[in-house]
Amino acid sequence: MKRTLAIIGAGSWGTALSIVLAHRFERTRLWVYEVDLADRMRHTGENDLYLPGYQIPRNVEITSELPVALEDADMVLSVMPSHLVRHIYQQMRPHLRESMVFVSATKGLENGTLLRMSEVIREVLPARVAVISGPTFAKEVAQFEPTALVVASSESGLAERVQEAFSGPTFRLYTSSDPIGVEIGGSIKNVVAIGAGVLYGMGLGHNAMAALITRGLAEMTRLAVAMGGKPNTLSGLAGLGDLVLTCNGDLSRNRAVGVQLAHGHSLEAIVNGMRTVAEGIKTTNAAVDLAQRYSIEMPISYQMYQVLHAGLPPREAIQRLMERSLKGE
Repeated sequence: MKRTLAIIGAGSWGTALSIVLAHRFERTRLWVYEVDLADRMRHTGENDLYLPGYQIPRNVEITSELPVALEDADMVLSVMPSHLVRHIYQQMRPHLRESMVFVSATKGLENGTLLRMSEVIREVLPARVAVISGPTFAKEVAQFEPTALVVASSESGLAERVQEAFSGPTFRLYTSSDPIGVEIGGSIKNVVAIGAGVLYGMGLGHNAMAALITRGLAEMTRLAVAMGGKPNTLSGLAGLGDLVLTCNGDLSRNRAVGVQLAHGHSLEAIVNGMRTVAEGIKTTNAAVDLAQRYSIEMPISYQMYQVLHAGLPPREAIQRLMERSLKGE
C-alpha cells in the first residue's frame, strides 16, 4: 500500500475519488479550492456543494493549502477543470518532488494550445504522468457501485503501478499504453453528449440517438488516430463505454446542457445556472480547431460549435447533419 495520495480538486468527481480510494492509502489528502467549503467539509465530513449526501472517510485530510496537500505525497491525482490545470500545476510546482507519480482524471483539452491534459502537465514540469478515464458518474462511484475504467501511460510499468494502487472491490482499472486515445475519447465524448441532449430535449427517438452515438464514435476515433492514438482504444471503456454513458445518463452534465439548448435556453443562462463545469462546452472549440489542424471531418462537433457559439438553432443543426452529402460509412 502506498503511503500518501494527494487529490487536487474537490468537485463531485474529486470528492467521489477520495471516497473510493481512501482505504487504498495510509493517508489521503483532498485539496479544496474554496476555503469556506473546506472548513465545512472538515466539520461535517460531506461536500455539501458538489456531492451532498455522501460521507467522506475519516482518513481523508481536507485542506485548502496546496503545500499541505502535497507534503510527502507518493501519488498526485489531479481532478480540476481543464481550463485550470496549467495554472494550478504552476502553483503546485514548488512543492513537487521527482519521485511523485501524477495521474490526471480531467477530461478535456486546453483551448488555444489544443493540448491534452497530460501534455499540459508535462509542459509545466517534467513528470511521469498517467491518465484515467472511462464511464463514470461521481455519485455512483461514491455509492460503491461497480465501475470499470482505463489507466493509460506511454511509460512502461506506470499504468500497472496506478492500476494496482487504485483498483478495489468496486473500482476496477484496465491498463492501456495509449494515453492519446484515452484522453481524446474522454474529451470528445462530452461534445457528442451535448448533441445527445439536444436530441432528447427535442423529443427525438432511439433511432436518432443510436445514429448520433455511432457517428460520434467515428468522429472520436478519426481524431484520435490522426493524433497518433489507436483505434481499438476508442472501442473500449474510454471511448464507446464513456460515450454511451454520457449520451444516455441523466446524471450527465453535458447532456443536460444539450437538453436545455433544445428547450430554447441561451448558453449564458445555462452556464450561469450550473454549479459544476460541463467540459464539453469548452472542448467543442478545441475539437473544431483540431479537426482543421488534422484536416479531418467532425460534423457533429462542428454543428455543436455552431449551436453553442454561433446561435444556430438546435433543430437546424440536426437538419444540417441529415442533409450532408451522401457517402459510405
